[in-house]
Amino acid sequence: MRHAYLLLLPLLTLAGTQAPAMQATQAATAANPEFDYPATTRQDLVETHFNIEIADPYRWLENDVREDRQVRDWVTAQNVVTDAYLETLPGRDIFKARITELYDYERFGIPEKKGGRYFYTRNDGLQNQSVLYVRAALNGEPRLLIDPNTWSRDGATALAEWVPSEDGRRLLYSVQDGGTDWRTVKVLDVASGQPLADTVEWVKFSNLAWARDGSGFYYSRFPKPQDGEKFQALNTDQAIYFHRLGSPQSQDVKIYATPDQPKWGHFAEVSDDGRWLIVTTTEGTDDKYAITLIDLSEPGAAPRTLIAKLENNWSYIGNRGTTFYFATNKDAPRLRVVTLDVAVADPAPVEIVAQDEATLDGASIVGDTLIASYLVDAKTEVRRYALDGASKGRIALPGIGTATGFDGEAGDPETFFSFTSFATPTTIYRYDVASGEATAWAQPELKFDSATFDVSQHFYTSKDGARVPMFVVKKKGITGPAPTLLYGYGGFNISLTPSYSATRIAWMEQGGVLAVANLRGGGEYGKAWHDAGRLDHKQNVFDDFISAGEYLIAQGITGKDQLAIQGGSNGGLLVGAVVNQRPDLFAAALPAVGVMDMLRFDRFTAGRYWVDDYGYPSEEADFKTLLGYSPYHNIDGEADYPPVLATTADTDDRVVPGHSFKYIAAMQHADPEGAPHLIRIETRAGHGSGKPTDKIIEEYSDMWAFIAHHTGMKVEKQAP
Repeated sequence: MRHAYLLLLPLLTLAGTQAPAMQATQAATAANPEFDYPATTRQDLVETHFNIEIADPYRWLENDVREDRQVRDWVTAQNVVTDAYLETLPGRDIFKARITELYDYERFGIPEKKGGRYFYTRNDGLQNQSVLYVRAALNGEPRLLIDPNTWSRDGATALAEWVPSEDGRRLLYSVQDGGTDWRTVKVLDVASGQPLADTVEWVKFSNLAWARDGSGFYYSRFPKPQDGEKFQALNTDQAIYFHRLGSPQSQDVKIYATPDQPKWGHFAEVSDDGRWLIVTTTEGTDDKYAITLIDLSEPGAAPRTLIAKLENNWSYIGNRGTTFYFATNKDAPRLRVVTLDVAVADPAPVEIVAQDEATLDGASIVGDTLIASYLVDAKTEVRRYALDGASKGRIALPGIGTATGFDGEAGDPETFFSFTSFATPTTIYRYDVASGEATAWAQPELKFDSATFDVSQHFYTSKDGARVPMFVVKKKGITGPAPTLLYGYGGFNISLTPSYSATRIAWMEQGGVLAVANLRGGGEYGKAWHDAGRLDHKQNVFDDFISAGEYLIAQGITGKDQLAIQGGSNGGLLVGAVVNQRPDLFAAALPAVGVMDMLRFDRFTAGRYWVDDYGYPSEEADFKTLLGYSPYHNIDGEADYPPVLATTADTDDRVVPGHSFKYIAAMQHADPEGAPHLIRIETRAGHGSGKPTDKIIEEYSDMWAFIAHHTGMKVEKQAP
């Protein structure tokens, strides 16, 4: 229902900038005899914004590692120091061996059915990238279609989005290289397994949608960047194009664009009956969409505005003729389902499914049934409705966890969904719409006993009295204070629901506890919950996370010297902020690909989209709020910071690695004789998607060894 790939503007006025004076800093090593921090150049760079002087001595680390030798040398030097330290940690090899074992199981993606064929991904266990297969029937023999493991030596070139044509004869797929958000789109002939000549480039943050007749497809792209700016320049002027099979991209037809609104992004879908192109327009990460229709049955038909203002969520579910079904938060902060009759010039919404106490998280139409997924205290509940909104009961799930999928079409007798929980690897189920029966279609064989783990949900009180849920997972029999990993995100209306992780199982098998806090800023309880954790309410997110840590200690789940924290992207910002605010509370911290410079985040790639959650650094009120918690700007040379292992990738073009580079350089300078403050910089890996299995195993082995060492965990080889 949301364009999550945007997640995780005006330039600041420069004044009082001084010519950079180059200095070097060398860390003292009295407390850390294992290593010396690399010398990092400090610039004498000060700018004045709203009468506030802002020092930015590490601005040069924002430069692209591909283009700047000085940055590249700094990355190499930091990795040498970090690797040398990690090699000394006990338990690193044990974690690597066990995570490898736990990853080595067959797993499947949710099948997509087109033209009687079933398309799905499969990984035999340790393949760096999952492989795409097709079956001619539900239980037919699998046939390999695409194996991205053959695309690169290092396994870092991934199969990203893929969409079969309506008749199942062609497959549209995109290639992601080195973790970048950029995509190269190609077409495969399904019968022969051979790629066609068609290639489309400069695709990013795009849906891919086939024309109903299979003659071509719709996609969104940006203008080609200037040389040297591909991975750092702001993304503007996105437009929708149509590519006709067999033609070069230069002949693609621009279908929809808004040159007078260069910040607007556009995503194309083709309606269930193939008649309409639905264009969803957004400016940022908020669920605020405009909807435009183009009648594909009339060549050259002018775009028709259905929803004009970027004010509410309007997520297309499906249509039956001119009756369109949408999920919307208009007059319903936890969302409802409405219809719009597009045969009417100015259709008014007709409520089909009213807002509930639970939060509507997704909806689809399969056959003649509307299937709606809800979040009930961050757990999935799935309900069925007739197309007029009459209740048809619920779909029974295997337990407390997360279910996704349920895609389908008119007249379709079946759909598929996945189910997972903290100790339950993803299982794929086939759901028979007529009988209401769900049967396992692909179920993994476990390398551990899931019955030995205990999952509980706690509710704790935050600083301002808010009641916040948190999952706590551990092996049965773990009582007293134990090394604990607290994970959080808290932003962009994203909900943290139960999910399986082989790496987390390895942590808990050693007696560790996992805690996942559902902080404000997320989407667990709808718009009000999101609003309470963004813009000038962002401090609530940090307070919620700090309160979660205090609760875990007060309840005896962990001890003060046993609590580690982790978060990625917006969650990396979270970890950086709370380490600054409460360095005494945490034994170790793992900020990953974090947004660490809150005064300059909107200057790079997709950063401009995030102003919906963070605000505009160019506006005084927002600037002062951002400055108050920006991790890079709030490092205190007098503070005693806990051990920190920041992780990023040199080719991350979502949250550019300069954020983490600057943050760790500032921390090393401020606290040179304290606990280790290190950065692990992956090569040819981006923000996370498409990362090869071997890189994931290496990274988590390093992170778990780091926090195990600093939380007092004794890592031992597990008995078979």
